[in-house]
Amino acid sequence: MAKVYDALRRAEEERNRKLSGQETPVGAVEWDTSPQSAPPNKRVPLWQRMRGAMARPETPDDANKRRISLLQPDSNVAEQYRMLRGRIDSMCETHPIRTIAMASANAGEGKSTSSINLAIVTAMSVGRQVLLVDCDLRRPSVSRALGIEPRAGLAEVLLDRATLDEAVVKVEGLNLDVLAVRGQPANPSELLASAQMRTLMEEISRRYDRAILDTPATLGIPDSKTVTELCDGMVMVVRADRTPREDVIATLEILDRRRLLGMVLNGADTDGGRYRYY
Repeated sequence: MAKVYDALRRAEEERNRKLSGQETPVGAVEWDTSPQSAPPNKRVPLWQRMRGAMARPETPDDANKRRISLLQPDSNVAEQYRMLRGRIDSMCETHPIRTIAMASANAGEGKSTSSINLAIVTAMSVGRQVLLVDCDLRRPSVSRALGIEPRAGLAEVLLDRATLDEAVVKVEGLNLDVLAVRGQPANPSELLASAQMRTLMEEISRRYDRAILDTPATLGIPDSKTVTELCDGMVMVVRADRTPREDVIATLEILDRRRLLGMVLNGADTDGGRYRYY
C-alpha cells in the first residue's frame, strides 16, 4: 500500500499546486538517470508527466478527436470502439451491465475520449437508449467535445435545482442523451458521494439500457472511486508510453478490482503509426 499512498501524495501535491497558480520550473527537479545511480523507484514526477496535457487549451481538432466515432463512423478507430462495445455486451450474458464508469490514473490519458466514443457507438445500436454522464465536476469536457450547451447539468440535478429530464440534452441523429456539467460546485466530492447521487444512479439504471460515466482522474481525489462504486462495472484507460506501471497498480488498488471489465490501451502505435489512437 505504500506505493498507493505515495502516488496519492504526489497527485494531491500537483493538484494543490495548480489550484494555487504556482508553477514549478522544469529545472527544479533534477537527478542522475543513469542505471548505476538512479534508485529503482525514481521516476518523472506526476506534475511533469501531466504538463503536456495541461499546458494548452483544447483546440477544435482536439474536440474532433474526442468524437471521431461520430464524425468518421467507418474509421478504424470507430471499429475499435465497436469491438469494445461488443466485448462488454458479451459480458452481459452472465450478469447485467447497465452503468459503466470510465477511469484512468491521471489526466490526459484519453479517458474522456474513450467515454464519448464508447457512448456514441453504443448509441448506434438499434433500439438502445444510452446516456453519457460527465462526472468531472472540476474539469468537464463532454459538452465542449459534443458542442452542446446544457441549461442545467449534473450539479444542478444533485442540488435539486433541475430534474434529470430538464438537464439531459439529446445528441442529434443518435439515441444518445447527455448529462453534462453546467455549473462547477465548490464541493464536487461531497455531491458525488451524496444520497442524491445514489438516487440518480438508480433512476438512470431504470431509464437507460446503458450509461457511460466519465470520471475524473483517480489519483489525488476521491471522485472516481465514489462513482465507480455506484456502477455495475468499470473500464480503465491506460496511455501507452505515458501511464507509469506503478500508477496503474495504485489505481487498481484504490478502485474495486471486482468491477473491472477490462482496459483500453490508448495511443498504441499500430500499422506503422497509421492509427495512433486505440
